[in-house]
Amino acid sequence: MPIRVQNDLPVKEILEQENIFVMDEYRAAHQDIRPISIGLLNLMPLKEDTELQILRSLSNTPLQVDVTFVRMTSHVSKNTSTSHIYKFYEPFESIRDKKFDGFIITGAPVEQMPFEEVDYWEELKEIMEWSKTNVTSTLHLCWGAQAGLYYHYGINKTQLPKKLSGVYRHRVRNRKIPLVRGFDDVFMAPHSRHTEVPQDLLEADERITILADSRQAGVFLCMAKEGRQIFVMGHPEYDRMTLDFEYKRDAGKGLNPQIPENYYPDDDPENKPVLTWRSHANNLYTNWLNYYVYQVTPYDLYGTPF
Repeated sequence: MPIRVQNDLPVKEILEQENIFVMDEYRAAHQDIRPISIGLLNLMPLKEDTELQILRSLSNTPLQVDVTFVRMTSHVSKNTSTSHIYKFYEPFESIRDKKFDGFIITGAPVEQMPFEEVDYWEELKEIMEWSKTNVTSTLHLCWGAQAGLYYHYGINKTQLPKKLSGVYRHRVRNRKIPLVRGFDDVFMAPHSRHTEVPQDLLEADERITILADSRQAGVFLCMAKEGRQIFVMGHPEYDRMTLDFEYKRDAGKGLNPQIPENYYPDDDPENKPVLTWRSHANNLYTNWLNYYVYQVTPYDLYGTPF
């Protein structure tokens, strides 16, 4: 899949080194094709890392994808340079009147706070409400999934006794649903969070369809409105070394974190982690783009109401 990005986006060079077809805005402008338009609301602190991970995950279909990075105006990022954000990210106000085939809301390191205490909660509520009329399908990741379930369905998160960190075994609940088409009966996926949305509340809500869960990690994947809203509780887009970085960062802060489960060989942080989730992560994003975005979106986004 050609991923369309701005020509001087820093992660473009890394993607090209990985042999991912990246098309700059100048070449894309000369192609007679309507690309799939995807918005990415990046709430993660290390934004360039998340850009790389998400763009890599979107790169496995023959579709041309035009990605627009979106930022909050009610929050100032402390871990990414202001110049990078203002150069490559659009404020929500500038895209409010646009329509998108798909939209991604990432996780954020605010999960232990009540939603209403997050400084950009009101703006995020506005974006999630806007997505109901301006987006064909919205993919919510980790805290973004918790926020979406709380805002749209009133299902709140709860605090876990300890941080859930590691790579966990999951089972597919209904493989006839296209979002998990091609998945094995069991698959691995990373989680990194202090909170969860209780599975019994999701099971009891007829508006929610659970597609994959784990005995240890709870619900991993669920959706509503036939895929108009999709919620991923983990981080399938994580790189091999992301959990390693988080663990060693927290250890360096003296937080005494537990070693991520099922991650380091022999549970030894000096060993290189084994990558066990990439193929199913790619499958998830490919299925989302194909079955819930490309196959159902109108050719004329502005001439057909959602």
